[in-house]
Amino acid sequence: MKQSNSFYEGTYAKYILPGVLLQSVLIGGGYATGREIFSYGAKFGAMGWISGLTIGIGFALFAFLTFEICRIYKVYDYKNYIKQVIGPLWPVMDVLTVLIAIMLIAVMAAATGSIFEQVGLPNILGSVVIVLLCGLLNFKGAKVIEKFESIGTILLYAGYILFTIVVLVKRGSHIPEVFATMDTSAFDGKTTVMLCVWTGILYVAYNINSIPMGMFSLTRQTKRRETLISGIIAGLLMVIPWFLSYFAMLCFYGDTSIVGANVATPWTQMIVAADGGTALLVLFSIVMGWTLVETATGCIHMIIDRFDVALVEKGHQRMSDHRRGLITVITLVLALVLSRIGVVTLIEQGYTLLSYGFILFYLLPTLLIGGYKIIKHKNKQS
Repeated sequence: MKQSNSFYEGTYAKYILPGVLLQSVLIGGGYATGREIFSYGAKFGAMGWISGLTIGIGFALFAFLTFEICRIYKVYDYKNYIKQVIGPLWPVMDVLTVLIAIMLIAVMAAATGSIFEQVGLPNILGSVVIVLLCGLLNFKGAKVIEKFESIGTILLYAGYILFTIVVLVKRGSHIPEVFATMDTSAFDGKTTVMLCVWTGILYVAYNINSIPMGMFSLTRQTKRRETLISGIIAGLLMVIPWFLSYFAMLCFYGDTSIVGANVATPWTQMIVAADGGTALLVLFSIVMGWTLVETATGCIHMIIDRFDVALVEKGHQRMSDHRRGLITVITLVLALVLSRIGVVTLIEQGYTLLSYGFILFYLLPTLLIGGYKIIKHKNKQS
């Protein structure tokens, strides 16, 4: 037991846990439905891997930079972190973070509604179910949320590996053909290396809010080696499911009814097309639903915690259960209304617009100002 606790508090907590937490928040908005992978890389077919490589490098780089700034200045919440890189403009990140949280929940509610619709149930029922589950978990508190997220991460990896194996076994012979012909036909335009790179950057930008959500776990890191290795591990954990989805989509690339611009949940279409059977489709629905609720719950919990931090800083008591419940309801209702726009529109347009904000107020300041501070700190030490 002592060895187990020592491993958790030592190696696991320093190197692996930060990436696990980031990945658990990223799940819903990053790759749960499969639509996100199509929009931010897979649509480029044979050149889509360039977007994936950019995403892996991007997450690893910004995870390391963020972890290292947190270590140097001992700041473990996103408000105090962002003050280190954009100074008095930090309130802009509050606005962007709340907006992306509501957008993520809206996408998840819309995606669940779409799946309910595919099995003959009312679309709105799926959206309402997601919203109610998120509200219930937030009322239960942080301990229940932590357990829910831990199980969700295990479910996601087990499920995605299983789904990908089934699809690759049944239809994997199509992948060499896509690369041999350099097929990029699902994208209605000219596919270039720079376009693929830029698309990967946009994906990193709209998901970057997942990094600050795991800052509380960074207190055990005391050396640059630890922040560097944990940053690389975080990048890998975040991009592995992306590539699993990407290669699965290449199995059907060219068939726009399965992998196309108007398909809201490509994974369900791929499982059906690969003759995965009802059991596998039900399993995927459970995994996706779990991960959607996981991310949505984390987003709402983050908003509530942000209000609590602000109150404590001003010398007030934390919010009462009544007020926490009110914020939860307001957030969920806003997301539910927004979800009626649809998965495709929210991902293609909503995520992209918010990505520009995160590039300006997180990625660039972290890279330039944060990078400068890290180098300056190293010079001071030498």
